[in-house]
Amino acid sequence: MLHTKTRASERRIALPTECLHSFKEHKERQDRERGQAGSAWSDSGLVFTTPTGRPLDPANLTRRFHSFLDRAGLRRTRFHDLRHSTATTLLLEQGVGLVVIKELLGHAHIGVTAGVYAQVRLRPQRQANDTLGNTLSPADGPDDPPATAAVR
Repeated sequence: MLHTKTRASERRIALPTECLHSFKEHKERQDRERGQAGSAWSDSGLVFTTPTGRPLDPANLTRRFHSFLDRAGLRRTRFHDLRHSTATTLLLEQGVGLVVIKELLGHAHIGVTAGVYAQVRLRPQRQANDTLGNTLSPADGPDDPPATAAVR
C-alpha cells in the first residue's frame, strides 16, 4: 500500500483532458513493458516506474531531467520546480485564485501557497493598478503608458 506524505494529501483532483490522454498513453506503454518483463515485473502500484515496475531512482530521474533541459537549451533547475512553474506561470498568471491552487497542490494552509508564490502576484497587481489608473484618468490617450511607482 502506498501512502501520501500526510493524510490530508489524499484527495481527488480533476485533470485537463491533455493530461488524461498522456496518462492513458503512459499506461498502455507500461502495460507493454509489463508484458515484456514477464515474471521479472515488480508490481509496485506506482504510476511511474522502471521498465520492470520498480520505483524510479531519484538520482536517475534528476540525471535524465537535466539531460532533457540541456538538449532543449534551458537552464538547469530542480525537477520539483516544475510544480512551482505550474502554479505560477500556468495558473496564477492566468488568473486562477490562490484557493484553487492551494487545493490542486495539496497545501494544508493558504498561507503556504501565498508565501511561496507571493513574487508572482506582483504582475497581476501591476495590471490591476494600471486598470484602476486608466479608469481614474480617462483623459489620457490610449497610447500613453501607465504610470507605475515602487511601493515599500
